Amino acid sequence: MRPLRYSINVTLDGCCDHRAITPDEEMHRHHAENLAKADALLFGRVTYEMMEAAFRSPARTGVRPDWMEAWMEPFARTIDAAKKYVVSSTLERVDWNAELVRGDLGKAVQKLKQESGKGLFVGGVKLALALTELGLIDEYEFVVQPRLAGHGPTLFAGLSKHVDLKLVRRLEFGSGRVAMWYEPRR
Repeated sequence: MRPLRYSINVTLDGCCDHRAITPDEEMHRHHAENLAKADALLFGRVTYEMMEAAFRSPARTGVRPDWMEAWMEPFARTIDAAKKYVVSSTLERVDWNAELVRGDLGKAVQKLKQESGKGLFVGGVKLALALTELGLIDEYEFVVQPRLAGHGPTLFAGLSKHVDLKLVRRLEFGSGRVAMWYEPRR
């Protein structure tokens, strides 16, 4: 069975709004390495559309947007090439190497996990909450940013029960960020 891993950037005060996080080369490299360790990505509609708008390879020109720094290219190439599953009840269709996931979320994700491979990688906020409620996430990575945002969405708002986690690894970055990996205590 392939594991389902979750990773998200979060500020010290718990904000997980991507606009509150300042990207840098070190973080993009780290996240590209994470994505490369998975057979497929699992996104909700919002995360899928956000990632597609930012990182889909321009079909006609092949030229990246002006805002994209050269050091963002490896991450952009990795996410662009990755197989994606999109959980959505509102999208009629997806492309960008993606398939829609419909119906019972628990059964659909359990089926994906039962396939052989290196693992699945999930991002976003609402989908991670639903998957946590179902007990389907095998590893959580929180990349804590040395910033206080003072606003924005927080992780796991509305979680119906406590989930106890065990720290299994940590990595400190030169920027002051800290990545911490946890597994659920079962």
